[in-house]
Amino acid sequence: MAFFKKQGPALRFDPQTQEPAVRKSICTGEMTVGFIEKSTGRFLDLMRVDRAGLEDFCRRTGTEPDQIKTIY
Repeated sequence: MAFFKKQGPALRFDPQTQEPAVRKSICTGEMTVGFIEKSTGRFLDLMRVDRAGLEDFCRRTGTEPDQIKTIY
């Protein structure tokens, strides 16, 4: 019997106006994923994640981990 982790739906965003990003805490290493509005530079957070959650976020947005902008 095999168990599979349910994958979330694809996250839709407008690449013309938004950019996927991860915000990391320098002190604790806590990561929050979300999108940056290109016009204002405002970070819209979605959820806190660990390394596996970051990989899931990349898969759901169709990006590679090295393409994700990191904010400290």
